[in-house]
Amino acid sequence: MTGKSVGIEKFEIDMTSLQNCVTLLNGKWRLRILYSILCNGQRNFSSIERDVSGISAKMLSKELKELEINQLITRRILGSRPIAVQYELTDYGNTLKKVIITLIDWGKIKNRIK
Repeated sequence: MTGKSVGIEKFEIDMTSLQNCVTLLNGKWRLRILYSILCNGQRNFSSIERDVSGISAKMLSKELKELEINQLITRRILGSRPIAVQYELTDYGNTLKKVIITLIDWGKIKNRIK
């Protein structure tokens, strides 16, 4: 950002892109779930549930499905009995790493300002 005026068309495109990002990551649990997988690699359901304290199994299942629909994670069924499922970030999901780290750093600045 240079402080220069942005044309209305570019502004609208940028705001649409920003709003799409916010919508994808919106909610109490999604960033926590993504961060669990980002930090630990492949995770099974119960491991994510342990990492994201306070989330119900029903809500975790719903959020994982949403993240999969939005192509941020993949769900892989392992051929074992009982059936085991592993979740991991997609290549697209991995592009969030820098964004999440930047948001964490920005949040730490905010915490120091208080």
